[in-house]
Amino acid sequence: MKILNIKYIGVIALLMTFSSGAMAQTDDVLPQRKQAIDSLALEKVRDLSKYISIIGDKETAYSEANRVMDRAEELFAPDSEMGVSSLTTEEVEYYKVRKYFERLMALNYDNVKISWYDIHYISDLEKQPDGKYVGVVTVYQRFEGTSDDGLNYKDTTKKDITIYVEKKKTQISGRTIEFWDVMLGDIRVTETSS
Repeated sequence: MKILNIKYIGVIALLMTFSSGAMAQTDDVLPQRKQAIDSLALEKVRDLSKYISIIGDKETAYSEANRVMDRAEELFAPDSEMGVSSLTTEEVEYYKVRKYFERLMALNYDNVKISWYDIHYISDLEKQPDGKYVGVVTVYQRFEGTSDDGLNYKDTTKKDITIYVEKKKTQISGRTIEFWDVMLGDIRVTETSS
């Protein structure tokens, strides 16, 4: 059982509050829980945005970047992949999350600036046969890389992030509590422009 990140405890407590009576009877996300789940999903996407910015920043110390990579990996479901695109090719390459972060940290620029904006749901949560719910959040990523020797690259990428919502259990004061949690999945590139 994974230790819960302190930052998300408040939202998870809210999800457990909404869950207390009805959880035993249903595996459905009830409307009063959906808003809390949506908030948690968007908060995790915003956190990922901050983590990517820190990892890509050439001023970030190696030890700090590794610590942030560990935190960022905790946001993802196992075996998730992240897409990488470029204006110079139409091909999109996909890497496991940790490999993506390592490549980001090793980019051959002296300065890297990465920002995400216009973060929003594009699909509502849909229940899957395995009981999980799946939705999609879209973000736009602005990437700017510059080198002291004059190398300059900029692009904007539209990305779709798969969101998984599933029921989990944790122990609190000897009691098993069920709650809904959100994990990020694959991040697919849907468009790259200058």
